[in-house]
Amino acid sequence: MQKQRSILALILVLIIAAITVIVTIPTRLGLDLQGGSQLTIQVKTTPTIPKIDQGMLEAVRRIVENRVNGLGVSEALVQTVGEDQILVQLPGVNDPQQAERVLGGTAKLEFQEQLPGTETQLAIERQLQQELLAKQAELKTSNNEAAIKENQAALKRSNEAIAKLFKSSGLGGENLKDAQPQPLAAGKNWNVALRFDTQGGELFAQLTKNLAGTGRSIGIFLDERMISSPVVGVEFAETGITGGSAVIQGNFTTQEANDLAVQLRGGALPVPVEIVENRTIGASLGKDSIQSSINAGIGGLVLVLIFMVAYYRLPGIIANIALLIYALLTWAAFVLLGVTLTLPGIAGFVLSIGMAVDANVLIFERTREELRAGKSLYRSVESGFYRAFSSILDGNVTTVIACAALFWLGAGLVKGFAVTLALGVGVSMFTALTCSRTLLFVVLSFPALRKPQWFCPDLSKTANS
Repeated sequence: MQKQRSILALILVLIIAAITVIVTIPTRLGLDLQGGSQLTIQVKTTPTIPKIDQGMLEAVRRIVENRVNGLGVSEALVQTVGEDQILVQLPGVNDPQQAERVLGGTAKLEFQEQLPGTETQLAIERQLQQELLAKQAELKTSNNEAAIKENQAALKRSNEAIAKLFKSSGLGGENLKDAQPQPLAAGKNWNVALRFDTQGGELFAQLTKNLAGTGRSIGIFLDERMISSPVVGVEFAETGITGGSAVIQGNFTTQEANDLAVQLRGGALPVPVEIVENRTIGASLGKDSIQSSINAGIGGLVLVLIFMVAYYRLPGIIANIALLIYALLTWAAFVLLGVTLTLPGIAGFVLSIGMAVDANVLIFERTREELRAGKSLYRSVESGFYRAFSSILDGNVTTVIACAALFWLGAGLVKGFAVTLALGVGVSMFTALTCSRTLLFVVLSFPALRKPQWFCPDLSKTANS
């Protein structure tokens, strides 16, 4: 009896801990429950890549997925659709334009060396470019489409003219190990700090050594547009800048610096892409879905609780208590492990409740068989758990194997269903074999409750026959 009391105390501690977790930590919801952004990305061909094969599509998907991870979006879905499209779902992201900028940009980074004798021409072109950029900002507030297009064409010509003043150094985004936004001393503007791999560090040292003290600059080009042109001091003429680090000084805003860092860390896209659909999924759909799911879950649970009491009497009450404990522990486990609930995930949770009930049904039916065979109530309950264990274990193991296959071979929402079902099955094993068992033996410790008819209503009829 002392052992049962210890286990009962452990169960009470777990219940209190589960309630605390559920109350203090919010449950993470998926796109279908809380809304967010959904983008469809079209992968396009080029003269050198006339056909998008599965290998190329998967490469683009991985880069997009890396950028999504950089955005810090939990439980995002990135999957290929058809032969040349990628579907991206971003739960909780309510700024689809920002997501489009980060996911659709090519982010091709190059460090180039300025050609000798082009210092004056570069200064003129840079001044012209600044004027065009300022004019572009002013034109955005107007509705003069013709003037905007003309200014954009002039900007393109200016970028092309500046690009001709530089030559390749072999150093690019493929040599990056990391890119992070870095605040300036004033705190209003930001730079982007870069860290190169070993080869990139050597190339950067050689590039800075070539330019140190010459007055010529390093051209930092992003998507073939120069965003910065730092000059290297004469003190680096002997060795260049070593250490494998550099800073893009673009006076970016916080958002611009973070977006650029995410793009650079994710890598350059090997082929052009286009956002062909950008939808914001409202939270009202999620609220309706949540309410419908809650209503269905509560309705089903109430029916199960009523059936268990009506058919199994006292053990049914014990099973219902264990079932409520199971629901609390499973919900707390979802929160602690960071599981993002989606509608399929909730379906997996509800299905695992059925598995938990099924375990209790097996135990109670075995107990009734033992009582009908003439064993004592205590021995019947003990044998019921012992005889039902192998069946419960086999059923749960096969379910977990199916969950593993779904998680390994599936994607997105299918994985969410597999995770919630497997986790629920694991907790149901604990509640059925520990909570139900402990509570039943505690009940049997009270003489007033040790009545076989409360465990097997038709026992007297069986005995008379």
